[in-house]
Amino acid sequence: MSFLSDNLEGFAVNDNRQEDLARQSLGRALEDSELALAEALSDIFGTGQHDLAKVAEALQERGVARPSGESGVWSLSVLEEELAAINASLDAAHEQGGITRLA
Repeated sequence: MSFLSDNLEGFAVNDNRQEDLARQSLGRALEDSELALAEALSDIFGTGQHDLAKVAEALQERGVARPSGESGVWSLSVLEEELAAINASLDAAHEQGGITRLA
Protein backbone atom coordinates (compact mmCIF):
# COMPACT_ATOMS: atom_id res chain seq x y z
CA MET A 1 0.00 0.00 0.00
CA SER A 2 1.04 3.57 -0.55
CA PHE A 3 1.01 6.56 1.75
CA LEU A 4 -2.08 7.92 -0.01
CA SER A 5 -4.06 4.71 0.04
CA ASP A 6 -3.12 4.11 3.69
CA ASN A 7 -4.24 7.58 4.71
CA LEU A 8 -7.32 7.89 2.52
CA GLU A 9 -8.85 4.54 3.41
CA GLY A 10 -12.51 4.97 4.26
CA PHE A 11 -12.96 8.21 2.31
CA ALA A 12 -15.62 7.93 -0.35
CA VAL A 13 -14.61 8.84 -3.86
CA ASN A 14 -17.01 11.31 -5.34
CA ASP A 15 -17.74 11.75 -9.03
CA ASN A 16 -18.05 15.52 -8.53
CA ARG A 17 -14.49 16.00 -7.28
CA GLN A 18 -13.64 18.86 -9.64
CA GLU A 19 -16.83 20.72 -8.74
CA ASP A 20 -16.17 20.14 -5.04
CA LEU A 21 -12.61 21.43 -5.34
CA ALA A 22 -13.88 24.68 -6.82
CA ARG A 23 -15.70 25.35 -3.53
CA GLN A 24 -13.59 23.35 -1.13
CA SER A 25 -12.94 26.12 1.35
CA LEU A 26 -16.31 27.86 1.50
CA GLY A 27 -17.60 28.30 5.01
CA ARG A 28 -21.08 29.08 3.69
CA ALA A 29 -23.01 28.95 0.46
CA LEU A 30 -22.70 31.96 -1.81
CA GLU A 31 -25.65 34.32 -1.95
CA ASP A 32 -27.47 34.64 -5.28
CA SER A 33 -26.03 38.14 -5.75
CA GLU A 34 -22.50 36.83 -5.11
CA LEU A 35 -23.02 34.04 -7.63
CA ALA A 36 -24.33 36.55 -10.19
CA LEU A 37 -21.22 38.68 -9.69
CA ALA A 38 -18.96 35.62 -9.96
CA GLU A 39 -20.64 34.53 -13.19
CA ALA A 40 -20.41 38.03 -14.66
CA LEU A 41 -16.73 38.28 -13.70
CA SER A 42 -16.04 34.89 -15.25
CA ASP A 43 -17.75 35.97 -18.47
CA ILE A 44 -15.89 39.28 -18.57
CA PHE A 45 -12.51 37.68 -17.84
CA GLY A 46 -13.37 35.11 -20.52
CA THR A 47 -13.41 37.89 -23.11
CA GLY A 48 -9.76 38.56 -22.32
CA GLN A 49 -10.44 41.70 -20.30
CA HIS A 50 -8.28 41.81 -17.18
CA ASP A 51 -7.98 45.54 -16.53
CA LEU A 52 -10.09 45.79 -13.37
CA ALA A 53 -11.26 49.34 -14.08
CA LYS A 54 -12.63 48.10 -17.40
CA VAL A 55 -14.07 45.04 -15.70
CA ALA A 56 -15.99 47.40 -13.39
CA GLU A 57 -17.24 49.30 -16.46
CA ALA A 58 -18.41 46.01 -17.97
CA LEU A 59 -20.28 45.15 -14.75
CA GLN A 60 -22.00 48.53 -14.98
CA GLU A 61 -22.88 47.97 -18.65
CA ARG A 62 -24.34 44.55 -17.83
CA GLY A 63 -26.40 45.94 -14.97
CA VAL A 64 -24.93 43.56 -12.40
CA ALA A 65 -26.25 44.30 -8.92
CA ARG A 66 -23.79 44.84 -6.09
CA PRO A 67 -23.84 41.95 -3.60
CA SER A 68 -23.85 44.52 -0.77
CA GLY A 69 -27.22 45.78 -1.99
CA GLU A 70 -25.90 49.31 -2.35
CA SER A 71 -26.76 51.26 -5.46
CA GLY A 72 -24.56 53.40 -7.65
CA VAL A 73 -22.10 53.07 -10.47
CA TRP A 74 -19.54 50.27 -10.54
CA SER A 75 -15.97 51.59 -10.37
CA LEU A 76 -12.62 50.09 -9.56
CA SER A 77 -12.92 51.12 -5.91
CA VAL A 78 -16.48 49.73 -5.66
CA LEU A 79 -15.35 46.43 -7.20
CA GLU A 80 -12.48 46.22 -4.71
CA GLU A 81 -14.84 47.01 -1.80
CA GLU A 82 -17.42 44.44 -2.90
CA LEU A 83 -14.82 41.70 -3.35
CA ALA A 84 -13.19 42.53 -0.02
CA ALA A 85 -16.55 42.38 1.75
CA ILE A 86 -17.39 39.01 0.21
CA ASN A 87 -13.96 37.66 1.10
CA ALA A 88 -14.23 38.90 4.69
CA SER A 89 -17.67 37.32 5.03
CA LEU A 90 -16.46 33.99 3.66
CA ASP A 91 -13.40 34.10 5.92
CA ALA A 92 -15.59 34.77 8.97
CA ALA A 93 -17.96 31.93 8.07
CA HIS A 94 -15.04 29.58 7.56
CA GLU A 95 -13.50 30.58 10.88
CA GLN A 96 -16.80 30.01 12.70
CA GLY A 97 -17.86 26.77 11.13
CA GLY A 98 -15.06 25.33 9.06
CA ILE A 99 -15.68 23.98 5.61
CA THR A 100 -19.28 23.50 4.62
CA ARG A 101 -20.16 20.65 2.27
CA LEU A 102 -22.43 22.19 -0.33
CA ALA A 103 -25.06 20.02 -1.97
